[in-house]
Amino acid sequence: MTEAETPSGKGAADENFPVGSFLLPKALRPHVAVYYAFARAIDDVADNPLLPAGEKIARLEGFARAVRGETDDPAYAKAHAIRRSNQQTGVTGKHCLDLISAFTQDAVKGRYESWDELIDYCDRSASPVGRYLLDLHGEDKAGYARSDALCNALQVINHLQDCADDYAVMDRVYLPQAWLREAGAATEDLARPVTTPGLRRVMDQCLDGTEALLREARRLPGALRSRRLALESAVIIRIAERLTLRLMREDPIATRVELGKPAAMRCAASGVLDVLLGRKR
Repeated sequence: MTEAETPSGKGAADENFPVGSFLLPKALRPHVAVYYAFARAIDDVADNPLLPAGEKIARLEGFARAVRGETDDPAYAKAHAIRRSNQQTGVTGKHCLDLISAFTQDAVKGRYESWDELIDYCDRSASPVGRYLLDLHGEDKAGYARSDALCNALQVINHLQDCADDYAVMDRVYLPQAWLREAGAATEDLARPVTTPGLRRVMDQCLDGTEALLREARRLPGALRSRRLALESAVIIRIAERLTLRLMREDPIATRVELGKPAAMRCAASGVLDVLLGRKR
C-alpha cells in the first residue's frame, strides 16, 4: 500500500480542548504531538464517508500491525512514529490499539442502544488519550478512573455538538436508542432544522450523565503529582463545564455550540488559578 491515510484537514487547533499545550512539560510535548497525529490519522480513516467499511477496517488493521511492530510499510508512518515514541518513553502501545478498536467499530456500527453501550465505546475512543498522558507523565494508574471520567465526558460533549453532522454525513447516531424511544423521538429528528422536544429530553439525559462524569473528573487535578499536567487537566475541565452549560441552554441542531477564544481563555485562567490556589493551600 502506498497511502493509508485520508487526511481531513483537521488539526489540534480544531479541537475543543488544548492538545499538548505550553502547560505541559516541554520535553514531553513532542511525544504528545506524535500521539495526537496518530490518533488524528486513524480517526480520519474511520470518518471518511467515501471509504467502504471493509477498506477502513483493512487500513486500521494496518495501523495496528505497525503499532505492534509487525510491518514496516511506510504507508503507516504515523503508527511507526508513535511506536518509536512509546519505546523511548516506556508507554504501552495499548493506548493506541484501544483507539483503533473504537474506530474500527465506527466503521460498522452506527447506533448505540444504551448509555452503557455508549460509555463502552468512549472507554476505547476517548479514555486511552487520558491514560496515555498519565503514563507519559509517570502518574499512578490509580488515576485512570478520574481521567476516564474526564475523557468520556469530553467525548459525549463532542457527540452532542456534532450529532446532526454525524447523522447527515456518516449515518452515525451516538444518542442512546432506548432513550430516544422512551422520549418519543427518532433518529430522523436529527435532520430537522431545530431540536424537537423529545430529542431535547434525550440530550438533557446525556448532559446529566456528562455532569456526573465531570463530578468525578474534578478530583483529578488535585491527585496528580505533575503540576503541569494538573494545570492542563483543570483547564480542560473548566472548558468541559462551560460547554456542558452551553449545550443545556442552546440548540446544537440549529447551530454549532462552541466556545470562542475569549471564553476559552477565561476557562483557562480559572482552571490554572484553581490548581495554583489549591496547591498553595
